[in-house]
Amino acid sequence: MSICLRRREFIAGIGGAAAWPLAARAQQRAVPVIGYLGPRNADERWWAAFRRGLGEQGYVEGHNVEILRRDQPFPYDRLPELAADLVRRGVAVISAWGTPPALAAKKATSTIPIIFMVGTDPVQVGLVASLNRPGGNLTGTTDLNVELAAKRLQLLHEIAPGAMSIGYLYYTSDSVVDEPWIMATENAARILGVRLVKADVGTPSEIERAFTMFVGERIGALLIGLAPPPATWRGLIALAAHYALPAMHHDSDMVEGGGLLSYTAYGYDKVRLAATYVGRILKGEKPADLPVQQSTRFEMVLNLKTAKALGLDVPATIYARADRIIE
Repeated sequence: MSICLRRREFIAGIGGAAAWPLAARAQQRAVPVIGYLGPRNADERWWAAFRRGLGEQGYVEGHNVEILRRDQPFPYDRLPELAADLVRRGVAVISAWGTPPALAAKKATSTIPIIFMVGTDPVQVGLVASLNRPGGNLTGTTDLNVELAAKRLQLLHEIAPGAMSIGYLYYTSDSVVDEPWIMATENAARILGVRLVKADVGTPSEIERAFTMFVGERIGALLIGLAPPPATWRGLIALAAHYALPAMHHDSDMVEGGGLLSYTAYGYDKVRLAATYVGRILKGEKPADLPVQQSTRFEMVLNLKTAKALGLDVPATIYARADRIIE
């Protein structure tokens, strides 16, 4: 073999070796990226359910899909900025956890698919045209929390029948999102014949002031509206215990942490369902062709230890209907 030929082969080999890192980087860029928009420090069980849903569609984070998180604590004042950043980065799909994140994502893009997970009526708040035919670039899951508002108040009144004045603690972020919850709860209170004492809060100090006001109004029980920021959970539960107030919580996690009662969509199935839609989008399906899925299973959780500490005589009907009893 001539020296010139060996030299050409050597140069070609160098060029091929240099091309390998470029090819590897190109292959890495080909991995689809899911943009996450939602609350910071979401419970790890939610993420476990989300990964299960992705796995059902053949996707594993860190292997053939990546998740780019853009999150923030309550209040959600930076959601438009975070949504715009995901759009600029060209994510393949946006997973929006909660109604405010979903609305921010919708405003940021009309082309990138958005899979939401909300507790409101997505038609009423303007996310989709209809549940069966969403249209546009959004679809997802809803657990119908607004429809559950009356049931929560009814159950609270059943476990604390002597409470004719009930404190209603809620967290507003957007009137379009929050008004349906408030109106449904007010209607339920009128039907039950109880007085509702409302307090709109957003910080720990506001929560403490609300409890002072509740005490002055002589409330006999407490209804927690929209899910509070995780950082306030323990303080909220401690205040309810301090003032000996039976409380209906928005989330079963709070009952596991010492709250009295919760009634909500079953477990984390809504998260898994939303993740399966994300996987189907990555495979090429369109949001407009995927109907909004609604939770059909609901769970009542009772903390018996808390009930005993409050001196409550839990009705047999509550025992019979409780899906889980924490002792």
